[in-house]
Amino acid sequence: MRFLADENLNNHIYRSLLLQKPELDIVRVQDVGLSGKSDSEVLTWALSENRILISHDVRTIPALALEWMSDNRSIPGILLAEQSTPVGRIIADLLLIVDASEQKEWDGQIFYLPF
Repeated sequence: MRFLADENLNNHIYRSLLLQKPELDIVRVQDVGLSGKSDSEVLTWALSENRILISHDVRTIPALALEWMSDNRSIPGILLAEQSTPVGRIIADLLLIVDASEQKEWDGQIFYLPF
């Protein structure tokens, strides 16, 4: 699976995922030159690179994704978690997603963690 960690994603989540799954294909917005870019630019890049976006931005990302969908535009898979959600729970859910699903199952989906 291929992921894009949004700029606001808790770095403990990113590091823990890589510690537990070193082979995981996850990059951060900061690492691909998207730091400070608009949500639209981040979603466009995630879609073009076939990456599922993981974000804490439960306010603007879903609204933009729904706007795109209403305009019949594709969206990448989006996994959202409130900042207040325990980090361990988010990590466990993400690891379950990696182990129990396939990339294509998340295309065009907006999903809130925890399950």
